This record gives sequence, structure tokens and C-alpha cells, in this order.
Amino acid sequence: MFSCHSRPTYDLIIRHGTLYDGTGAGPVGGDLAIQGDTIAYMGDLSGASGAQEIDARGMAVSPGFIDMQSQSMETLIQDGRSMSAVKQGVTLEVFGEGESEGPLTDSMKSYTALHQGDIKYKVEWTSLKDYLLFMEHKGVSTNIASYLGASTIRENILGYAKRAPDSAEMSKMKLLVSQGMQEGALGIGSALIYAPGTYAKTDELVELCQVAASFGGTYISHIRSEGDRLLEGADELIHISASAHIPAIFYHLKAAGRGNWGKMDLLIAKIDSARKAGLDISSCMYTYTAGATGFDASMPTYVQEGGLDKWIERLKNPVIRKKIIKEMQTPSPDWESLYLGAGPDNIICVGFKEDSLKYLTGKRLGDIARMRGQGPEETIIDLIIADHSRIEVIYFLMNEDNIRKEVRLPYMSFGSDAASMAPEGVFLKSSTHPRTYGNFARLLGKYVREEKLLSLQEAVYRLSGLAAKQLRLKKRNTLRVGNFADVVIFDPARVTDHATFENPQQFATGITSVIINGKLVLNNGEHTGAKPGRAVFGPGYKP
Repeated sequence: MFSCHSRPTYDLIIRHGTLYDGTGAGPVGGDLAIQGDTIAYMGDLSGASGAQEIDARGMAVSPGFIDMQSQSMETLIQDGRSMSAVKQGVTLEVFGEGESEGPLTDSMKSYTALHQGDIKYKVEWTSLKDYLLFMEHKGVSTNIASYLGASTIRENILGYAKRAPDSAEMSKMKLLVSQGMQEGALGIGSALIYAPGTYAKTDELVELCQVAASFGGTYISHIRSEGDRLLEGADELIHISASAHIPAIFYHLKAAGRGNWGKMDLLIAKIDSARKAGLDISSCMYTYTAGATGFDASMPTYVQEGGLDKWIERLKNPVIRKKIIKEMQTPSPDWESLYLGAGPDNIICVGFKEDSLKYLTGKRLGDIARMRGQGPEETIIDLIIADHSRIEVIYFLMNEDNIRKEVRLPYMSFGSDAASMAPEGVFLKSSTHPRTYGNFARLLGKYVREEKLLSLQEAVYRLSGLAAKQLRLKKRNTLRVGNFADVVIFDPARVTDHATFENPQQFATGITSVIINGKLVLNNGEHTGAKPGRAVFGPGYKP
């Protein structure tokens, strides 16, 4: 292959691996060379040498995995190593579910500083681009990218007001989207069960998405209902996609609540129909039967108008409190109740701000209510007041049969909906959902190796190449000469998630090496401390 007169040298050579290129193509044996931050050669490198070499005999060599729904915006400020993600092969974390780290007004910055939890930091940025570059300069192991939060755009202009924008306000919101897309946002991300995002009507979202679409962006959404009005929520996303001429992605596709499990087939049929009609509709998911969010998803969103302080003020009013308790006990077409979908004995409290309440971490709501001698609805209200936060909780809402159906969908990528963490320091002050440490390893271990729902080559495609297509990224997350060198080496026979709901802070195993932008971040299963991660910008980016 190489002439005897030349012996090419590279920064890093991976030898004797089984290469999965992230396109869905079958594996091939061979070597891979990296020079700088780029894949320089793939094939037989027996005539070349590397400054550093890895023997990947018996191992899979794949593109880095994309976390389509990372919540690591704050945890990476605390610890840029992104330990729980890197140990699962994640090389790109994508933010922006409803809220984004920019653009921020001065009042939004003040609010963030005032209501921080265990992790304390200064808000040293204003735009979303400023935040991404702040993180890059501070040092992160993974690459990072973000959608513009529809709630954040709305809050810039309307605050927490529960009303539609007038024409002048809408123009300002659209200008913010235009600026954000040119500064590198991936598109618009919405979360339509939470205030203030839930206050946005469909036509408002269409207008914002039309602007994002003009820059090649996409729309991704936690739809307005994943439970009792699941199919109507799906219809809204499909309508926005068609009206704004924008590709649309479902965040964490699911049918939530026992009474809605039978809707999964109807939901899939609805998506398939839209795709056959020419719309670019796809989805991502996490590989668990429980979700995690706050107690704000257990009560009507009108009570949250005006923000956290106003919300708590209303909860302290005996008349309003009585009304809210009744509404929490009653199904409604007007808001999404995860409390009713799960039930008090299927809700675990995992994150309190106040030290005086942290003893309740890991306990179920029903048990806490019985300890306190009060109803679960009263307990939720009193805990929110005492903690002055929404409190982080786990809701058991889904069933395993539907998880398996979702995993098989050809347009399904994967997102943790969790923050990257490590079982040390400040991260031990609260608990978490096992998806933090296990989402991607669980796919490869449980659903690929054990249950054989997907071939390994298809799973790698969904974790890398498909996700990159959904995000409209170029030169990332497929193994091609000239692409950025984000590479994972793992043992398909050993990759395993260990995190459980009872003991979630346990690293996955079986991922041996992770290379990001050409730098070795995980070596023989151990983090090297390297932080080569970069801000990754969307298709409308104008430097």
C-alpha cells in the first residue's frame, strides 16, 4: 500500500478494529488514523506509524454518540469532564429543550443567579453563542450545541405573561430567532407542558419556526401532551412542521400514563403517515419507563404565571391552594398532569435545594405524604413552598412493550434528557435518574446485545449518523476521511449500564476509549482529564 521509501506517521492510529462507520453500513475490519482533529485515513495502515497507537482487536470502532437531549448546561460549568456521558461514548451534547442559555436579559440573569441549586456560578454571558464559547474556553470534554428555547425567546419579550404577543412583540421575537440562528443555534426547541412555554399558541410557534427554517434549522419539541391528549399533541407538531416547512423532531417519544399505553401504535401510524406525505418528522427517546422533571408538571400551569416567586405566593393562599388541590385530583384537557399519570407511589423525589429537605431524597411521594400525615397533593404544595423550587422528581409513566416498539423505529435517535455527572462532590448532594449514567450503554447492552431488537450497525447509526442528519451537521459523527475525529472504541460483548433507580450514580462499563476532536478523552476506560470539546454551530451560523 505504502511505498518502501515512505512510512507515513500520524498522531494516533487505531489498529485491528471492527469499523462501524455510522451510516448503517455493515462493519469492516481495518485501521483508522487521526491527524490533528481529523480522520486522516481508513484502511490498512500496516505501513504507517502513530505517535500514539491503540490496539482495538475484538472491539467495535464507531463514530462518537450524540446525546440529542442533554441537560448538562449547568453541570458542565461545575465539571467540564462530563464523566457520565463520556463513559457511555457521548461526544456531542445538545441543549435547548424549551429553554436555552441565551439570549438573556439582565432580569433573566438575575433570576438565574437567585434560584440556583447545588451548583453556583456567575452568569457571564448574554447570547447563546456567548454561552457556548464561554464553555469552550472554560474547558469541556464533549462538544456542545444548542437549540434556541422557544420559552426563552418568549420570556425575553413577554416575561412569564400568559397571553399572546402583539404584532410588535412578535416582530421582536422573530428578530431574536434570526439573530440566534446566525449565531449558531440549531433551530427552535419547545417544551409545551411547562410555563411559560405552554402559554404559546400554535401560530406563535409556526412564526418562530418559519424564521428558523429560513436558516436551515429544525424544530424539536416536548409536545403539549404525551398522555391523555397525546395524539392531539402529535398533530400540533406535524402541523407546525408542515406550516413552517421545517423538519420536526419529537423529544422523548412516549405514551405516558397507563390509560394511554395503547395509543403508541396510533402515534406511530400518525408519524408514518406524515412521513409518507413528505414531511421530515423524526424522534428521539430515552431507554427507560420513567421520566424525570419537576413538581411543576403536577399542577395547572396558570398558577405558575409570573415565575417561581408568584407561583409560591399563590400556593400560600388558602383559597387558591384549595382550588389547586382539586384540580390536581381531576383530569383536565387543559394541562398535562404527570402526577395523575404516575400516581403518588410511582413518583420519587430526587432533587431538593434546601439541606433541611435532602433527607427525603430517594423517597416516594406516597411515603412522604404518609410520614407527614397529609394527602399527596398537599405534600407537593408544601414541599415546593419549603424548598422554593419545583423539586426534581422521577415519574414512572411508560411501559416496556412500548419502549421496545420505539427502539425499533428507523427514525429514532437517542437523548438522555439528563445532565452529565460524576459520583463525587456536589453531585452527591442530590440523586438522579439512572438515564444520566446508563441511557446509551443500556441501548447497546440490553436492547442490542441481549434482546436483539437492533443490529449493532443500526444502533451505531441511530446514535451517530442519524442524529447528525437530524441536526443538519456536516463532517461530524460518521467515520469518513476528512471528518472530525470523534471516535468511540467499545466491546459489544461487555458494554453495560449499571445505574438503577435505587442506586443511579454508577458508571457504565465496556466503553474503553473515546476520542474527541482528535484528543484521547477516555483511555482504557479512564478519563484522561482532556477537555477538547468545542461549540458546534447550526447551519445558519455566520461567524
